[in-house]
Amino acid sequence: MPAMSRRAEQTAALTAAIEDALRPPMLMGVINVTPDSFSDGGRYLDPEAAVARGLELADQGADILDIGGESTRPGAAAPNRDEELRRVIPVIRELAARTQVPLSIDTRSAAVAQAALEAGAVIVNDVTAFSYDPEMPGLLGDERPLAIAMHMRGSPSDMMTRTAYVSLIADCVSELWARAGRALDAGLPLRHLLLDPGIGFAKDARQNVELLHRLDAFVALGRPIVVGVSRKSFLGRLTGRTDPGDRLHATAAAVALAVARGARVLRVHDVCAMRDVAAVAHAITHPDTVPATPPAPCAEVVP
Repeated sequence: MPAMSRRAEQTAALTAAIEDALRPPMLMGVINVTPDSFSDGGRYLDPEAAVARGLELADQGADILDIGGESTRPGAAAPNRDEELRRVIPVIRELAARTQVPLSIDTRSAAVAQAALEAGAVIVNDVTAFSYDPEMPGLLGDERPLAIAMHMRGSPSDMMTRTAYVSLIADCVSELWARAGRALDAGLPLRHLLLDPGIGFAKDARQNVELLHRLDAFVALGRPIVVGVSRKSFLGRLTGRTDPGDRLHATAAAVALAVARGARVLRVHDVCAMRDVAAVAHAITHPDTVPATPPAPCAEVVP
């Protein structure tokens, strides 16, 4: 199938599924092709290992695979564009050939996004809400993929020095919408825009909790909300768990609350476990959607 035809079909199917409130939220499995990500830095830097991880997440029930070649942990330095391309494009190309699960590119570079779309990605996930690279809004307007705008101040290297807000919720909502609007002005269809409040990005632990508590303020913008809480440091602050790998239960609690408050896409490392969490949380908030027969369980819950 031609790349453009496949992208159009997957975009239409994803849009319909995300907008269907009777369906549990979609699970976006994380693949960090980096040497220094906070959770699994270096484990999937080798392209073969990253592809194998992607296929594993697909088998576990991931609805989307999110591939990134830049660590956005606090204090992280950005790789140069050529290095980022070298990391992600072979992985996207191979996954596009071996799975029908839609692929997302996690990047703030328009050049990387363009190459990823050509290689088979259908979503652009930009942690700067299209504000880092001045070419990004135009690219999104021209290519019209699904696009995730996430709230962040500054860059990963300095964002934790930018946590002073006049009003956390009002400031995040207004800043996020203003930046996302640049892509809409450039031609990105409104139905293709998703919003992410940016848990952990220029927010401290107390602010992250408040964002989740007030997720309704972002839902009120009328676009599907993406939430990424998986294994993050604020969960360690709340539980005392210093190893990100030990935060599965804390992640489950945060994911369940995000589902109850209206999140439609959940960016997670542990797809199998979070699939169960999302299904139960969604059924509790939408009792009429309880299935008549149980679904097939995931083969492995703990990674």
